[in-house]
Amino acid sequence: MHTISYPFIHAADSESVRMAGRFELKDTVMKRFLLHLIILIGLLAVPCGTFAQYKWNRQYQEYIDQYKDLAIEQMLRYHIPASITLAQGLLESRAGLSPLATVAKNHFGIKCHGWPGRSFHQDDDERNECFRAYDNAYQSFEDHSKFLTTSRRYSRLFDLKITDYKGWAKGLKACGYATSPTYAQNLIRIIETYDLSQYDRAKSYDKFMARRGGTDRQIAGQSLHPISINNGNYYLRARRGDTFRSIGEEVGISYRKLARYNERDKNDVLQEGDIIYLKKKKRKAAKAFKDQPHRVEPGQSMYDIAQMYGIRLKNLYKMNHLYPDYQIRPGDLLRVR
Repeated sequence: MHTISYPFIHAADSESVRMAGRFELKDTVMKRFLLHLIILIGLLAVPCGTFAQYKWNRQYQEYIDQYKDLAIEQMLRYHIPASITLAQGLLESRAGLSPLATVAKNHFGIKCHGWPGRSFHQDDDERNECFRAYDNAYQSFEDHSKFLTTSRRYSRLFDLKITDYKGWAKGLKACGYATSPTYAQNLIRIIETYDLSQYDRAKSYDKFMARRGGTDRQIAGQSLHPISINNGNYYLRARRGDTFRSIGEEVGISYRKLARYNERDKNDVLQEGDIIYLKKKKRKAAKAFKDQPHRVEPGQSMYDIAQMYGIRLKNLYKMNHLYPDYQIRPGDLLRVR
């Protein structure tokens, strides 16, 4: 067999040749070594790439925040783990950003299979396959639940505990929900990366957020306002041109109530960035601010501070033994709880 020689060894140097001979490798041995090295590198690269896909990112978290209550609602009605519903939605819809989700509102990749309603066609396992189309996300979540509960194919999954997300993930793959060989592992990684199993222990859900999560993510061509939570209250930030009436129509709350919740007149002109609470504010700030007074910054008003902490303006005055005509100054310390 041929051997590999080392060109950096001078042929006349017998000692060098003798030493080099110890390190000569036959062609077949070297080929095997290189092949094993390539395989090893490939195996190391695949998990890294797969795990990198599920590192925390904002789009995934926004999807979870929007749909977690809807997933919990479906769990309490149909006994499908909320973590599985969320993970499937994230994976199948690319966090709600795929054409199937944005155009057809189909978050779970469910194909037509005799579907009598509207349809959406795109390439999948085969070219131009037929997928179910819905009017909004709620219909997609509801149909996903019915798809699993009414099919004999998935019936054995319902013998599993609601908290056994690994069993559900593996069962969905085994029952043929998806063709990807890593489908179960991908679901499990998403669930564990975002701690979605916490929702499988939920006994109730926020009806407002479940309803909002099921609506279209756009109204009149504009995306919905992102909703956040502060001091146990939902709020959004006004955009340019917003009014209490336009926000009220989006969130399904009377614009008069919205103005009252935020201690303003219903006809007030809103400024971009204004905090708008969707429920009546609390009397005190969150417990985390106990014994932590607020230091007034230049340009801040008592109302600004009340909105910042999600508390009622009159209670902010009361806690600090101040009258409404008192003019706060930068550096003042104010109790917020």
